[in-house]
Amino acid sequence: MTSLPSRLGLLLCLYLAQGVPFGVYTQALPAIMRTYDAPLSLISMSGLLAIPWALKVFWSPWVDRYYWPRLGYRRSWILPMNLGLIAVLVVMASFNPESLREPSGVYTLFALLFLVNLFAATQDIATDGLAVRILGAHERGLGNGIQVSAYRVGIIVGGGLLLVVLDTWGWQSAFGGLIAISCLLLLPVLFLREPTILPEAAAASREPYSSAWRSFFQRPEIKGWIWVLVTYKAAESLGSAMVKPMMVDMGISLSQMGLQVSMVGSVTTITGALLGGWLTERWGRRRAIVGFGFLQACTFACYALPASGMGVLGLSPTTTVVTINAVEHFMGGMAMAALLSAVMDRARQAHAGVDFTLQVSLLALFGGMFYLPAGFLVEQIGYAQHFLISGLAGIALLWPAWRFTREPEQLRSGG
Repeated sequence: MTSLPSRLGLLLCLYLAQGVPFGVYTQALPAIMRTYDAPLSLISMSGLLAIPWALKVFWSPWVDRYYWPRLGYRRSWILPMNLGLIAVLVVMASFNPESLREPSGVYTLFALLFLVNLFAATQDIATDGLAVRILGAHERGLGNGIQVSAYRVGIIVGGGLLLVVLDTWGWQSAFGGLIAISCLLLLPVLFLREPTILPEAAAASREPYSSAWRSFFQRPEIKGWIWVLVTYKAAESLGSAMVKPMMVDMGISLSQMGLQVSMVGSVTTITGALLGGWLTERWGRRRAIVGFGFLQACTFACYALPASGMGVLGLSPTTTVVTINAVEHFMGGMAMAALLSAVMDRARQAHAGVDFTLQVSLLALFGGMFYLPAGFLVEQIGYAQHFLISGLAGIALLWPAWRFTREPEQLRSGG
C-alpha cells in the first residue's frame, strides 16, 4: 500500500471533483435563480436535483461488482463518470441565463444539473469504496477530515468562485473555468494503481443483486444506527435551504455572497473538518457526533437574529449573518467529519461501495425531504421563526446519535 500522504492526496482530488457540481447546485443556483426573480417555492424545489445522491444506492451493487480489468476496479467507474460530468458542463457553458426568467429555462437548467449530479453521485460510490479499502480504522478521522475539506474546496469553486466570476466575466467564462478545473482533477486518476481486489469482494460479486442490502440491515449493530442516519441531517437541510435566499433579500450581491459568504464559509468548513477529524480520533465517535451537532444546531437558531433585523456585538445585520454563516459552516465541517468516520466504520470491505453508499443515501434522502418544504414554510411564518424551528429541531434530533453510536472497537467485539 502507498504512503498515507499519497492516499490522502488521491482522495483529496477525487472528492474535490465531486464538490464542484455540488457547489453549483446548492450554493450558486439558489442565488442565481433569486437574481432572476424566481419565487422561493421554485428555488426550494431545486432540492429534487439531489435525487441521484439519495437513490444512488440502487445502482451501487453494479458499481461494486462490475468493472473493466484493463482500467481497474474503481477506476472503471471513476474515469467515465468524470468524463460524463465534463461533457454536461460543456453544454451548460452554452446555456443562456436570461432564460431563467421563464419556467422552461429553469427546467432546462434543472435537467442539466440533474445529469451532473447523476454522474457525480455514481463516481462517489466508487470513490467511497476506494476510501474504505485504502484507509485503516485509525486513519479514518483524518481521512474523512480530508474528504470533507476537499469536498468543500470543490464547493468553493462551484459555488463561491463561480458567483464571483459570473458577476464579473459572465456565464461562459465561469463554466469554462469549471470545465478546465474538472479536466485537471482527472490527472491523478490516470496514474492510480489500485490495491488487489480482496477474495471476499470477488466472491460478493457472484451473490444475488439485493443480498448486499439485506445482509447490511441484518447486522445487529445497524438496527439502532439507522435512526441516526435518518435524523442527523434533517434540521440542517431545513435551515440551510433558506440561508442564501434570505441573504439576497437582505441586499447582499452575488459577488459579496461569493467572496464573503460561500468562500469564507467553505474555508471555515475546511478548518472545522480537519479539526473535527483530529478530535474524533481523540474524543471518540459518539461525543464528537453529538457535541459538534449540538453546536451546529445552535448556530442555525442564531440566524433568527439577522432575519429579525438585529445585529450582535455592534455589527450590522448583514455582517452578523455573514459571521453566523462562517461559524455554522465550521461546526458543520466538524460534525460531518465525525459522522463519516462512523459511517466508514460500518462499511464492510466486501461491500464497501454498497455499505457506504447506503448510509449516505439515507442521510441524503431523509435530509433532503426537509429541504423541499423550507420555502413554503418561510412564506408562511417568515425567516426568523423558520431558523428558530431548525435549530430546536437539530438539538432534539441528536438523541438517536447519543443512544446508538458505537466506537470501532465495540463494533468489532459485538458491543
